[in-house]
Amino acid sequence: MTEQKKVSAIVVTYNRLDLLKQSIEALLNQEYKLSHIIVVDNNSENDTKEYLESLGDKIDYLRLPENIGGAGGFNKGIRYFMEETEDDYMWIMDDDTMAHPDSLKALMDYASTNDDFSFLSSKVLWKDGGLAKMNVMGYMNGRRIPDSETNVVQTRNATFVSLLVARDCVAKVGLPIVDFFIWGDDIEYTERLARIRPGYFVPASKVTHATKANVGSSLKSDSADRTPRYFYHYRNKMYYARQRGLYRKLRAEARPWLDYIDIFFSNTDNKKEKLAIIRKGVKAGFKFNPSVEFAQDKKNK
Repeated sequence: MTEQKKVSAIVVTYNRLDLLKQSIEALLNQEYKLSHIIVVDNNSENDTKEYLESLGDKIDYLRLPENIGGAGGFNKGIRYFMEETEDDYMWIMDDDTMAHPDSLKALMDYASTNDDFSFLSSKVLWKDGGLAKMNVMGYMNGRRIPDSETNVVQTRNATFVSLLVARDCVAKVGLPIVDFFIWGDDIEYTERLARIRPGYFVPASKVTHATKANVGSSLKSDSADRTPRYFYHYRNKMYYARQRGLYRKLRAEARPWLDYIDIFFSNTDNKKEKLAIIRKGVKAGFKFNPSVEFAQDKKNK
């Protein structure tokens, strides 16, 4: 009889205690039982700290001394997975990801039939049961995968909202880039993984992304208080665009300027600041060349 593969879940959190409680509860109730639940806390307030400490050995709790963003949190969590566990796969998610009881089982059912993959990604729904617009994935030809797709299909990239990754692939490609801070770290990382082994969308595995609203990321329509964070969006995009083939590289590099033109001729609020953040991000992106870290693999010590 084949031994069941072991899986670590990795959750990164920052000051969203109500959502975190729901997310962890869903992980504790998976039909396919987890070997470890690794929670990386980006230095949240004391209420989060007290709750996570109260869970005792139900979780592996990593509290960071400062907030280093989602990218830094996943970097630390994946390093812990590689250096402190011997599990076969890691299952990555944000603290507002609500796994369904069979989410992991559906991923592992597919993995049992085809282990030649770097990552598997779930179908991400919003709270109303429709697709989460922030997490719609694409076929290899770039066309978006519709809600009606029922087959497992290959994809170029995915988000850190229910992503299963093979341990040996982490050993080969390294960790997410801390310097990304937020935005695009998941796209860059999954594209890095997909260069060594295919990644797949598994629609039988479903999770709910409990964001406040079901909208994609848009500087044009986003609120003024969120404008500064789009610096990372444009800077990071310029970096990972350079890693792509010529056509996809040129298309990605053109995207900021299409956004710029759209905002310039729009009636959006805070227009001057939004245009400035695109220029600032793109300029920084040309010089942005962060290093990739690697973790020591406990299995190979």
